[in-house]
Parts: sequence; structure tokens; C-alpha cells
Amino acid sequence: MIRLAISADDSNGLDSVVSPHFGRCPYYVLVDLDDREVSAVDVVENPFYSHHQPGQVPGFIDQQGVDVMLAGGMGRRAIAIFQQYDIEAVTGAAGSVRHALEQYLGGALEGAAPCRESVEHEHEHEHEHQEDESAEYEEDAVGRLREEAQMLQQQLNQVMKRLDRAR
Repeated sequence: MIRLAISADDSNGLDSVVSPHFGRCPYYVLVDLDDREVSAVDVVENPFYSHHQPGQVPGFIDQQGVDVMLAGGMGRRAIAIFQQYDIEAVTGAAGSVRHALEQYLGGALEGAAPCRESVEHEHEHEHEHQEDESAEYEEDAVGRLREEAQMLQQQLNQVMKRLDRAR
């Protein structure tokens, strides 16, 4: 058995919308797979949704017995922490949880790269105390909306490419 966690904006299980960022999502959809078949689906609330410190969310995900974390995006530090927990971090998920799961199982969704905002944030505050700045950044509503808009734009671009190929 393998257990995946997918960041979600709502609690609709496989029909939930994937959240663009793993740490700032209100829910996680936990999917158990037996031989690539879904055997169980649970939804858990993110206890750190309103505010979290670096490392808290990966620790919570580890406590859920997760092997793979799928999300729209995450920061460089989170990716490194997931590696320490021996959890595979995968970014670039979008659409429904079901769609992201299908993409992951089909090999179209793999690997993790830090989201653009995370990289820009690190460069802006290179010489400042990271933990204090990170907590403030995580609560920035404009940053969250900007990140969500970028993820939606990427998804739209992928759909347009598929439409062009189908012609």
C-alpha cells in the first residue's frame, strides 16, 4: 500500500480542487492505493491552515503515514524537509484531486521544484532571519492569490496545447 496526500481547497474527496500550495491549504485528501487502485479516501483538515512555522506541516503529513505529497507548489525548505521524512514531494498538481492522482499514476506529474514566489522571497530576504520572514509571507493573501492565478494560468496553457495538438 502507498498513501498519498494531496493539498485541497475543499473537503470533497477525489472531487476536491487541488490547492496551489501545500502549507496554506485548508484540507488534505489522503488516498490509499493498493496496486495502483484507490482503496480508501479520507479528508483531514490542515491544523496549521491559518498560521504555520517551517516544518510543522511536513511533520503533520508524516504523522498521517504519507509516502507522497502532491501539491500545486511548495517552497524549497518544505521540499528539503519532506526529503528528510522520506516523503516524495511532487509539485505542479492542478485541477481536481482525481485528475492530479491520474497524472501522478500516469507519470505526467513527478518531481518537485520550489514555487516562484518562494524563490523570489528567498532572494528578497537573503540576509534577513528566514523563519520570521517566512511566517509573515505565509499569511500574505495577495501572495496566495497571485500564486493561485499562476497555477491556473499554467493549467490553462496545458489545456490550450492539448487542444492545438488535437486539431
